[in-house]
Amino acid sequence: MLKSVPYLAALLSTLLLICLSAHADTLRPSAVTLAFADPRRPSEQVSLDATRKPAQVISFAQLKRGYRIADFMPGNAYFTRILSDIVGDSGHVYAFLPAEQLANCPPQEVAGTRLLEHDPGYANVSVLSDATANFRVPQKLDVIWTAQNYHDLHDSFMGPADVAALNKRFFEALKPGGIYLVIDHVAEKGSGLRDTESLHRIDPLRMRQEIEAAGFVFDAASDVLRNRSDDHKSSVFDRSVRGRTDQVVYRFRKPG
Repeated sequence: MLKSVPYLAALLSTLLLICLSAHADTLRPSAVTLAFADPRRPSEQVSLDATRKPAQVISFAQLKRGYRIADFMPGNAYFTRILSDIVGDSGHVYAFLPAEQLANCPPQEVAGTRLLEHDPGYANVSVLSDATANFRVPQKLDVIWTAQNYHDLHDSFMGPADVAALNKRFFEALKPGGIYLVIDHVAEKGSGLRDTESLHRIDPLRMRQEIEAAGFVFDAASDVLRNRSDDHKSSVFDRSVRGRTDQVVYRFRKPG
């Protein structure tokens, strides 16, 4: 009986997104159903749906079938798999693994993405890797997506990255009107970059300022992952908050 709980959560998420899609006119119910009920999704990822709320997040992102999406720092491909089904055969997902991450992090952190590299069932997914400074994809994108990783760009294992230059590359990679969707763990107000390395959190205001400086326009925010009971003082890996941190979901847009 307990084994059915993750799949029930996935089904509920699917039904919710179908309802939302009917109003937003962004996704076909058939694509949504396929994405969340896809039996290829690992059970450990399905079990995360209740807290990561992918149905609501994807609806907020205004995705469409046929989109070209870059999933930046996709980890174990939690969203990559879902996005692959959402965009369908006419779309494409580029899972971009920064070379700095591969050099400094355990292989298991990206093992799920690596599994997709030679899987014929994910023919619309390309796994790319290069230094962060060399980010590029073969075609103009509709969406750049990064979940729970933006803060890492400021950390030592990533260089740290030249975040201003990377955001500019993201801007250039998108079509006019393209979307930059960012999900990340919230740090204390006014803390800036203080907690990116220690707590793996970032002040949303600092993140927004950096992204807008590249030319992006702030489009909207979703409260779907906000948790007001999180005091922002613990590491995101602390058992008291893991999987339940206060998170922002920001949608930026390239003008045009």
